[in-house]
Amino acid sequence: MFNRNQILNNTIIILVLFITAAGCNKGARPRLGDYPVDANPPGGPLKFYTAFDGKSTNPLMNGVDSVRANFPSDNPLTSVAGVSGLGFQGNGTQAIKYPSANDFKGVTSCTISMWLNNTVNANTELLFSLASKDYWHESAAFLLLEHATPAKCQLKFALQDHWVEYIDNFNKPLFDGNWHHLAFTYDETTSTVKVYFDGTEVATPANTATVFAGLGQLNLKNATNLVLGGWNKHAGLSGPSDGWINAFTGKMDQFRLYGKVLSASEITALYNSKL
Repeated sequence: MFNRNQILNNTIIILVLFITAAGCNKGARPRLGDYPVDANPPGGPLKFYTAFDGKSTNPLMNGVDSVRANFPSDNPLTSVAGVSGLGFQGNGTQAIKYPSANDFKGVTSCTISMWLNNTVNANTELLFSLASKDYWHESAAFLLLEHATPAKCQLKFALQDHWVEYIDNFNKPLFDGNWHHLAFTYDETTSTVKVYFDGTEVATPANTATVFAGLGQLNLKNATNLVLGGWNKHAGLSGPSDGWINAFTGKMDQFRLYGKVLSASEITALYNSKL
């Protein structure tokens, strides 16, 4: 027969074992499949993305790229209401500078996507630049807008000294004071560029196919800084410093760089989702 002390000791041991087992079961690590997966992991097709949604008093934190936590090295621009959350307000003379565009310089095809909001002005404005000394303007890619009216403007998108040029025939209300989505794709297999406005492809000028013929795989391996809201000179980088080169005066939001060609439906989804 067990005495009273033995029964008490055995009861305590059983309770301890039960509590320990219950605690281990409740706190057990979930299977790997139970963890949420990052929608934009490093090394994926989205190479660079900034939503400009930071609300910090430190402007560098407000422009951070969320793919690799790539902070600007300089952000002189202010935050404003964006198409979704916050965006930034250009001032015509300065731009945001990043030390790099992450691993975008290794891509051979691409998509560049952004939201813009501006009103009519007489300036020639540069909206972004991927700095590289390999090209005469020391920019491997850039976007230029000029001669704006509320209903149309001139648009020039460049990749490696090849240009898509809409000369007074970009008949879209990009400067009507509302938010609009722009996207550009380059496909290495066909050496073709496509331009999208508010989720719909815009017919490129007739000579575009000839201009880009034979370009093939992009070569951005020596690209350095990424500039948003202006061109090289607006971020203190080397390159042309002509007086006609102005920084962007409008608002920008949701800037993305992909290492692949997004389909028309994917670009339409970005537009419809305000992303």
